[in-house]
Amino acid sequence: MSTRPESLAGVASIDCSGQTALITGSTNGIGRDAALALGRLGANVFVHGRDADAGAAVVDELTGMGVRATFQAADFTDPEAVHALAEAVRSWCDGLDLLLNNAGGLFQEKTLVGPDVEITFYVNHLAPYLLTARLLDHLNEGARVVTAAHRGSRLALDRVRGDNPLRGMNAYSHSKLANILFASELARRLDASGRAATSTSVHPGFIPGSGFWRFMPGPLSYLFRALGLMPGTSSTADGAAELLHLAVSPETTDVSGQYFAGQEPVTPSEAARDPDGAALLWRESAQMLGIDEPLAGARSSVS
Repeated sequence: MSTRPESLAGVASIDCSGQTALITGSTNGIGRDAALALGRLGANVFVHGRDADAGAAVVDELTGMGVRATFQAADFTDPEAVHALAEAVRSWCDGLDLLLNNAGGLFQEKTLVGPDVEITFYVNHLAPYLLTARLLDHLNEGARVVTAAHRGSRLALDRVRGDNPLRGMNAYSHSKLANILFASELARRLDASGRAATSTSVHPGFIPGSGFWRFMPGPLSYLFRALGLMPGTSSTADGAAELLHLAVSPETTDVSGQYFAGQEPVTPSEAARDPDGAALLWRESAQMLGIDEPLAGARSSVS
């Protein structure tokens, strides 16, 4: 059996010719595997990361397949870099069919970036929120927005700024909760505005090969890297397959607002199902970034 992500996702026969995809964090790990898989399916691919050499290598592989590809470096701790990435995408293509918000990280130290926001929350939530907001009017009809996330934590916006922000795994879990809330709120607002686009979130799994565990404290980082004994998926191809299932599978064409794991819809935590919290996060995120609220005229209906 092939271990390519497109085979693992059951989409190896899908023709993505003529489609354009942006995958953030696609110079290594899950994102790289997803980018190359989309290239093999015929999509034009916009590669993003921080390492220019790694980005050039991915582009070389993609162009070697005969597809159009380019790379833009952007550090997600820098709001100006996110703006520049959005502008580069807009200049490179007439519209996006796939936006995969895959980039993220976990940071142990207390660090404030951008508008004095805790770094993990900024990189994992505010940067993709800003990027998506800047590309909303560049999404083609039928576009799919997929955001990597996982269950856990509770919303605590009072702990992302100030003198006592969340740190480490607490900050990471909180940012990933924000990803689910963001994706579901985006889905509601796209629907309310009559936009023919979908938004979903996905837990790609705990994957030693993704490099995530380099952010863990020393002993744990060495242990997980050496043994690879993690629950859930075990390879970057498995994680990329989770993204591809939502990005190109016919089974998820019209699916929006749901959270997936194991290529199946699953019920997230109670905090992640709170529409009031999602609407609050949406508004507060725009305020933190100093931008107009995206899709402000299509506020979600809250029950």
